[in-house]
Amino acid sequence: MQQGSTSEGKPTVSIPIIIVDDDPKLCELIKEYLDPLGYEVSTAHTGTEGLEKVLQGDFSAVILDVMLPGMDGFEVLKNIRHKSNVPVLMLTGRGEEADRVVGLEIGADDYLPKTFSTRELLARLRAVTRRSSSGGSTADEETELEIINGQLHITPNSRTAALGDVPLKLTSLEYDLLLSLAHACGRVKSREQILEDIAGRDYDVFDRSIDVHVSALRQKLGDNPKDPTYIRTVRSVGYMMVKQ
Repeated sequence: MQQGSTSEGKPTVSIPIIIVDDDPKLCELIKEYLDPLGYEVSTAHTGTEGLEKVLQGDFSAVILDVMLPGMDGFEVLKNIRHKSNVPVLMLTGRGEEADRVVGLEIGADDYLPKTFSTRELLARLRAVTRRSSSGGSTADEETELEIINGQLHITPNSRTAALGDVPLKLTSLEYDLLLSLAHACGRVKSREQILEDIAGRDYDVFDRSIDVHVSALRQKLGDNPKDPTYIRTVRSVGYMMVKQ
């Protein structure tokens, strides 16, 4: 974890989160960084312990390592999603995109590589907790009519989407990503513009993580990236929703 700095003041209300990682030193470093910023940080060092604490507690977010003894992070996440919609940041030392996509498909809200900086951690944590606490919706979204593009139906006032009659099981971030592209249907949106839409100004373009989210969303849409029906890649620029 790379150290960083922040000029943000401490929130007036503490935000309870939990870190599930088998590295006590890393957990302590994260705790020491987040405590002064208003986060009430709990820790767990095995998948079983972490799952038990998450389901028994009332956390605003979970930072969950993939590589855990016994029950790994993917299995923990599956069990969490059976009973809770708490935002989950997957923490992984693996570099393969496929591993990150698996976590997002299971229901992770975002992921962090273990080379993350403290600034990146704080920004992503704020983004997922803000989406969760607000329900991710705005006044405009609540009054917006259904968006239809071919078989794709998006209903902003309920934050739901479906392909034909089949509901799509999307994370909050995936829904926001889909809505961002749908609002600009037929026009290219850069990665920076998409991140601005889905997470706000606290979220910078730290890496190409948006590509992983698009990949996970495509799989849920049944989209072939080589011959896309809905989401087209515009090389070196960003993405575009294809008009049907």
